[in-house]
Amino acid sequence: MNLNTITEVKRPVSLDDVGPWRSNYAWLAGGTWLYSEPQIATDTLIDLDALGWAPLTATAEGLEIAATCRVADLHAFKGPAEWKAVPLFRDCIDSFLMSFKIWNAATIGGNIVMSLPAGAMISLSAALEGVCTLWPRDGAPRQVPVVDFVTGNHKNLLDPGELLRSVRLPATALTKRYAMRQMSLTRLGRSAALIVATVNDNGRDFLLTITAATPRPVHLRFDRTPAAGELRQAIDERLLADDYFQDVHGSAAYKQHITYYFAEQIRAELA
Repeated sequence: MNLNTITEVKRPVSLDDVGPWRSNYAWLAGGTWLYSEPQIATDTLIDLDALGWAPLTATAEGLEIAATCRVADLHAFKGPAEWKAVPLFRDCIDSFLMSFKIWNAATIGGNIVMSLPAGAMISLSAALEGVCTLWPRDGAPRQVPVVDFVTGNHKNLLDPGELLRSVRLPATALTKRYAMRQMSLTRLGRSAALIVATVNDNGRDFLLTITAATPRPVHLRFDRTPAAGELRQAIDERLLADDYFQDVHGSAAYKQHITYYFAEQIRAELA
């Protein structure tokens, strides 16, 4: 849709070109959400494309994903053979509710910053122990784990004008085995639950990540692959019945049931 309140589009080649932040500014990456509804409080867009950030940078330490990386670029990424968790990129992306136009325009950073419970890139980056690099308008960059960055439905730790620069996935997570389950009430609907677990080849460092069923990502970590009862108990200790996210895509009781069911399937698969 057209945004008839916009009077200026800035295309800075450096963030120093932006100047003092104003409440009627908005960062523009893919714009797939920004252009989906009226932005009556915004009159200036700041286009991040001209900053020229490399979409994906792989090193021995892991993978850095620029906030401006397109979903289609991440889906096409292969990675070294020892990064056994890379197919999870495509599994999570394929759970998106999106058209081909969204696929080629939406950005990884945009999905994370939207901070919706069913944000598939939140599920992916939280499950692979991603760390956000945030650029404040004034001050040094700060590092925040994705699991802590999202604080609730459409809520996160960004301060006004602060920018998500990138998400780094460590090689220690990318080399782990994984299993994933996802459920929607309709065939192409928004996720009601997206559960991922990762574990080392020796069965150590088992990490269960619960998303979509909860307002924010939840980590449950074990020194080794847990027994069924141990995992169920840990879920109950971490999540009360009213901690599940209830909306038109599923009741809290339904999402709790699906979380139990998928968590046990994943545990058994990885064991």
